[in-house]
Amino acid sequence: MLRIRVIPCLQLVEESLVKTIRFGDPGYIGDPINTVRIFNELEVDELCFLDIRATLEKRPPNFKILREIADECFMPLSYGGGVDDSETAKKILSIGFEKIILNTAAIENPFLVSEIANHSGNQSVLVSIDIKRNLWGNYQVYSHCGTKRQNHNPVDLAKTMEDFGAGELLVTSMDRDGTWTGYDIDILKKISDAVNIPVIANGGAGKLDHIDEIISKTNISAVALGSMVVYQKKGMGVLVNFPDRNLLEAALKI
Repeated sequence: MLRIRVIPCLQLVEESLVKTIRFGDPGYIGDPINTVRIFNELEVDELCFLDIRATLEKRPPNFKILREIADECFMPLSYGGGVDDSETAKKILSIGFEKIILNTAAIENPFLVSEIANHSGNQSVLVSIDIKRNLWGNYQVYSHCGTKRQNHNPVDLAKTMEDFGAGELLVTSMDRDGTWTGYDIDILKKISDAVNIPVIANGGAGKLDHIDEIISKTNISAVALGSMVVYQKKGMGVLVNFPDRNLLEAALKI
């Protein structure tokens, strides 16, 4: 297993895999079950699934597809999207997922983080923080699939989520999502320096050098990959893949 976790972060809309650019323009990728089978063969250490429309459409998780994913998948799984109460979280964990990802629900009701953590352990609760720069270059937090701005400082919110029991943070740059331009080092450094729980960098990875750069300049514990693991290259067609292990190990040497 790699010292720094490298996690494919896959976007769902109901039963289809998609990939967004800056949280918009979702392009169809394929069937999630076939994708899981490919990642099984590639011996990926962990998978993350996010239903990017569930909260906005006010619908619950699609338990049918989640059961199929859990039955097929050989590696640890995390899921987010439409989880707004502890019973829903417990049901997903009982299906076979190891972690619940909370975004909007955690912001609106941080006590839900504590409730799930108290029942299932801190390691089972991952809080997702979506961040975007405004016209003046200031970072702002968004919820509801990136459609609603929240009056929170990202670093303060990260510390609050840690205090409420989050075992991990997924920090996503909305500006970098799907752009292949690299992670937002500035905000990831600020957040990873401010908390004592693992931080996963998400949004913008386009090459191995971006992984090397983020781990050498910040205290992040893992990197999430989106476009890099579902497309051949930028501007080219769908190809589910994972970076070569030897090249990854070389990139992860600081």
